Amino acid sequence: MSRAEQETQTEAGRLTTHIERALAAVTVRSSTETEELEACADALERSARNLVAALRELARERKRELSDE
Repeated sequence: MSRAEQETQTEAGRLTTHIERALAAVTVRSSTETEELEACADALERSARNLVAALRELARERKRELSDE
């Protein structure tokens, strides 16, 4: 597995973890609820950006591989 493929898998896993955390936070009602929801939103946003970057890098890598053939 290439570095770009590994990074894409890692970032997808992180995003999945953050989604699960956000879903759990939605069900909790507490005095820290709004802070937790904001933290979840921030983490999701970062993870989504990182996954997008990893996917674009993987696409560039595969395009280079195809052009080398």
